Amino acid sequence: MIDLTGKTVLVTGASRGIGRAILETCHAAGAHVVLHYGRSAEAAMAIASRLGEARCLAVQAELGELAQLQSLWAAAVRWRGRIDALVNNASIRIDVDLDESDERWDEAWRRVLDVNLMAPAHLCRMAVKHFKQSGGGSIVNIASRPAFRGDTATCPEDGAAKGGLVSLTRQIARHHGADNVKAFVVAPGIIETDQASEFFAVSGRTQWLGEIPAGRFGTPADIANVVAFLLSGLADYATGATIDVNGASYVH
Repeated sequence: MIDLTGKTVLVTGASRGIGRAILETCHAAGAHVVLHYGRSAEAAMAIASRLGEARCLAVQAELGELAQLQSLWAAAVRWRGRIDALVNNASIRIDVDLDESDERWDEAWRRVLDVNLMAPAHLCRMAVKHFKQSGGGSIVNIASRPAFRGDTATCPEDGAAKGGLVSLTRQIARHHGADNVKAFVVAPGIIETDQASEFFAVSGRTQWLGEIPAGRFGTPADIANVVAFLLSGLADYATGATIDVNGASYVH
C-alpha cells in the first residue's frame, strides 16, 4: 500500500541510524531520495552508490549555517525540479550539567538549538513556500521522548528544541493546510542507534529497558515504516498529529 513512486524526498541526517533507515525505506517504496549528510561523507557516498545515482543524490551541509541550508535546499530542488516531502531528522545532543560554566552552558544550548530547531525551521519555511507553488507536499519532523517527558537532567536543550519543533509542526499544519501542506511529528522512543550506544555507555541499558512495556528498544525500521506511511498520502487527514513510536514507554 505504501507507494512513493514519483515523489522526491529530502531526508536530513541520512547517512546513519534513523535517517538512513528512512531514506532507504522511502527509496524501496519508489521515491527519489536526497541524502543530506554533515561529516559522514564516506558513509553517505557508499549509500548513494548502492542506491544508484539515478534515484539518490547526496548533498553535504552544516545545518547550523544558513547559507549551507540554502544551498542544500537549492541542490535538492534542482535535481528533480521539485521536492514532494521533507523529513527533518538530523539532530545532536550535548551533555551539559548545571555546574558547567555559564559559557559552556550557553554554547551547548545555542549549538543544539541551531541544529535541532533553527535548521528544521528554515527548511520547513523553504518547503512550505515551495509546496504552495508546486501544489502541495508533506513534512515529517522527527522529535523525541525528551520533548514530552524530559528524559535526562543533562540534555535539557534537546528536549526544549524538540518541543519547539512539535509546536512548529502544529503551526504549519493549521495555517498551511489549505495550501495542501501536510505536517506531522514522529516522536521516537529509545532506538538502537550509534547515538543510543553512546548514551548506554554512560547510563547503562537495564534501567531504560525496564520501563518499556514492549520489552525491547526500538529499531530504525520502526521509525522509518511510520514515516513512509505518513508520506504515502494514506494518512493525510491526520495532519498536525504526533505519532509516538516508543513501545508504550510513555503515553499522552
